Amino acid sequence: MKNVRTIVGRQNQITYHEDHQEQNFKVTLAETGWESMTGGRVKRIEKYIDCDNFMVTYGDGVADVDINKLVDFHKSHGKLATLTAVQPVSRYGILQVDGEGSVKKFIEKPLLDGVASAGYMILNRRIFDYLGGDDCVLEEEPLQRLAEDGQLMAYRHDGFFFAMDTYREYKYLNELWDNGEAPWKVWE
Repeated sequence: MKNVRTIVGRQNQITYHEDHQEQNFKVTLAETGWESMTGGRVKRIEKYIDCDNFMVTYGDGVADVDINKLVDFHKSHGKLATLTAVQPVSRYGILQVDGEGSVKKFIEKPLLDGVASAGYMILNRRIFDYLGGDDCVLEEEPLQRLAEDGQLMAYRHDGFFFAMDTYREYKYLNELWDNGEAPWKVWE
C-alpha cells in the first residue's frame, strides 16, 4: 500500500500494520456526512476519484476476498459495477411447521437460497451518472437501474464473510481476532 489519504473531520488515527509493496492501492477515507444515504455517500466522493474504476465498501463486514481476483473479474466483463456475492446464513433456526403447529423439522441457522451482497464492490466512474443527492439509496434505484441496463455483475466469493450489525456479532468477531483465529486476516 503506497498511499493512504485521510479526509475526516475528527481526531482519527491510521495505523499501518505492514507495508505491502506488491499491492498498489490508494486508500481514501472521506467524511460523507451523518445524514447521507449510501448512494449520496458515493456521489460525495466523486471529486476524489481520478481513475476509471474504484472500490467501495460499507465497512460493516469482514471477509477474506481476494481483491486481485475481484479486480480481474471486474476488468474482464467491462460492466459498470461488480458486487461481491456471498452465500448468506440464516441468523435463526428454521422450523418446518404443519397446520396444527407441530414442528416437523428444525434446521439450525442453515444456508439460505440465493446470494447476498457482501458490501464490497468495484464501480466504474460512470456510476456517478446513476446517483442523485444525499437522499439517494445505492441499493434501491441506482443498483436496480444498473441491473436493468445489464451493467451489474456479481463476483462469487465462497470464502469467509461475516457482517457486524449487532453487538453480539461485534463480540464474536473481536473474540476471533483476540484468539488469533480471524479468517479474514490474510496478511502476515
